[in-house]
Amino acid sequence: MFNLKKFVAEHVVMRTQSMFFSDIEENRDILLERINGKKVLVIGGAGSIGSSFIKAILCFKPGALVVVDYNENALAELTRDLRSTNGMYIPKDYVTYPMDFSSRVFEKMFRARGGFDIIANFSAHKHVRSEKDVFSIEAMLQNNVLHAKDLLDLISEYPPEVYFCVSTDKAANPVNIMGASKRIMEDVIFSYSDRFPVKTARFANVAFSNGSLPAGFIERIQKLQPLSAPSDIKRYFVSQEESGQICLLAAILGGNREIFFPKLGEAQMMSFDSIGTELLKAHGYDVLQCMTDEEAIEKAEELKRGANLYPVHYSKSDTSGEKLFEEFVTNDERTDIDRYNSLGVIINKEIPDKSRLDIFINKLYELLMTNFLKEEIIEIIREYLPDFRHIETGKSLDGKM
Repeated sequence: MFNLKKFVAEHVVMRTQSMFFSDIEENRDILLERINGKKVLVIGGAGSIGSSFIKAILCFKPGALVVVDYNENALAELTRDLRSTNGMYIPKDYVTYPMDFSSRVFEKMFRARGGFDIIANFSAHKHVRSEKDVFSIEAMLQNNVLHAKDLLDLISEYPPEVYFCVSTDKAANPVNIMGASKRIMEDVIFSYSDRFPVKTARFANVAFSNGSLPAGFIERIQKLQPLSAPSDIKRYFVSQEESGQICLLAAILGGNREIFFPKLGEAQMMSFDSIGTELLKAHGYDVLQCMTDEEAIEKAEELKRGANLYPVHYSKSDTSGEKLFEEFVTNDERTDIDRYNSLGVIINKEIPDKSRLDIFINKLYELLMTNFLKEEIIEIIREYLPDFRHIETGKSLDGKM
């Protein structure tokens, strides 16, 4: 039987133990002191990273856990998973709400609860493909920037001990609107850091997370459909367990306006095509290289007749916003790489210029009220982030297999 956790350990992250194990163990007493008995709110908690964070924080016995996610089915599976896990601590005050964090009903719930001690927000558009057209761009900017700001205004009524939200490696020198929106989101949350402590983390791809290309490989294999992947892109990867642990350490141990990132070296990067090939081998297939998506789709029909050659189409990336390399830190950011064994920390971030940020937010609101063009969005983002270098090819990931 195929064991995904074992496969990730042996062929993707190349480690059998979490890279954050020692940091958690060394800080266990502090984590317990800061989490035990506290009221915790997790937004977007039914996703891959959010659910992993929940499993990590439950080890330290919070007094209450409220999980908000608009995916009702995923919330149901989260609860089944938690309650089916041997030794899993679940507080008596455990509630899941299938609702949008930007909705009126969320506001009512939040105020009725009188706020929370620890708030972690994982609700975000995270895919580069989310800039396929102006409508997807608007939805992404609403979620990642504008609704995030509205949430912070609400939270300010009941200031928490900790506010954490997840960023991305693509926020460092962004080349796509998703990465730029996350970089701006960092400024948005830091602009509230004089009201309550805020922290974030930039980290690698989460191996086989929901909606990721590797997770799509498993879906394709189950349906006997061909695999497609870029052959010229390498990425850092962490396991799903590690993704929650990064966020736990950053949220609970991090200082105000600090950004955590994993200490990974270039040698630890993996390419998507190599993961696809190893996955096929683990399922007992040999790889058949095809020149086009169409050829791979046609050849996949032979799989239904018991063929052992599995068609793939590996090709160079040619879609908008695709960064060929990965980085966590920009040249003008100061870091502390000695504080933890496995994590670096971006330190001494200043409170952003609030007036300048307000001007950008107002321009964004006004532009989204019109029938705007993608180029207009890029222009106002570049006004705020002068180093934003958008990669435009005119082709979206939705146009590929």
